[in-house]
Amino acid sequence: MIKKIILLAAVAFLFQYFYQNEAPIVQAPEIKHDNVILYATTWCGYCKKTRAFLAKNNIQYQEYDIEKSEEGRQQHTILGGNGVPVLDIKGTIVFGYSVEKMKSTFKQFNLML
Repeated sequence: MIKKIILLAAVAFLFQYFYQNEAPIVQAPEIKHDNVILYATTWCGYCKKTRAFLAKNNIQYQEYDIEKSEEGRQQHTILGGNGVPVLDIKGTIVFGYSVEKMKSTFKQFNLML
């Protein structure tokens, strides 16, 4: 039983590690807004890192916990969310945790120096 738990934890870690490095940026024409929206969960480590990045850079955002919010879960699905975090920056979507991609997108919208 413990071996199965360790194996599942290792698979989850590897998935999050590789998902982080493949964070594409896409346009989301379905949802128009002028905000920053984070789709996340409470248990996700990369979601926590994304929140810390936003706080450090004084970026205001709205957050949906996709496990607790039906509206958030539906929007996450429309955006093609296949995991968390998903960051919607004024209609430009960043999948996964990538400081470089978040910085470049926020700079594009003059939201950070």
